[in-house]
Amino acid sequence: MTGFGEGAASVSGIRVSVELSSVNRKQLDINVSLPRNLITLDALVQKLIRDEFSRGRVSGIVRVDAADGFAGTVTIDEKLAKKYIEGLRKTAERLKLKDDLSAETIARLPGIVTVDQANLDADHVSAVLNKAMNAALKGLSRMRCAEGKALGADLRDRLGLLEQMVTAISRLAPTVATSYRERLIQRMEESGLDALAEDDRILREIALFADRCDISEELVRLKSHLQQFRELLRSADPVGRTLDFLCQELFREINTIGSKANEVEITRQVVEFKTELERIREQVQNIE
Repeated sequence: MTGFGEGAASVSGIRVSVELSSVNRKQLDINVSLPRNLITLDALVQKLIRDEFSRGRVSGIVRVDAADGFAGTVTIDEKLAKKYIEGLRKTAERLKLKDDLSAETIARLPGIVTVDQANLDADHVSAVLNKAMNAALKGLSRMRCAEGKALGADLRDRLGLLEQMVTAISRLAPTVATSYRERLIQRMEESGLDALAEDDRILREIALFADRCDISEELVRLKSHLQQFRELLRSADPVGRTLDFLCQELFREINTIGSKANEVEITRQVVEFKTELERIREQVQNIE
């Protein structure tokens, strides 16, 4: 799910600010940038995020400054800048582009400007980082929860449609064998074989067909899965992966119904069920 959160904390002249954002992803993927000399705190950042979330791509940046707004010395790599300028100007000349390089443009190039924060101690920063991260995570969680409520409402509406389709299929299921018998007898009568309508072989064929097209077990499991789906949507725990599993099981049962029930209206309901279920499955990929 998507969201944004930020937090800041200060202790003993050190200020840590954190910005976090998340986008939809089936698994949890974390990419938070830390100052180079504080890279040992990456494990702490990873743990705090994993304790809070189980899905989504979480990106962010951690900034550490002194209370007066400056924490370290700035170093400019002039040799690297010169190589950049020479290469860019040659390219501009070859492609007939305007030579509009400025100091600001050069400063934004990778590796030109670095800030030496060697005076910052990771152990000293970790406590304040923890506070700033928790504040950012709370803000991010609030936005994700708001989106989750909207998704939950949409999923409940779609579940209602699936339940209506299951009810329609349940009403049609008992008539499948009867319709098959009537069509078979009608074809025999049209072929002048109406005397065979009560033949034991014909009756056995009808009985076998009725057994093959019985979908009562699949309907019971469908109803059970849909009920579990609704109960999980009311849970406060992470349920995304469980809902994903239920979607797979719902697909399995409705596919079986489609292959067993040889009836036009049931087939139409199966197609609509699968179409709506696919929309639900796509939404479930975004749920925590």
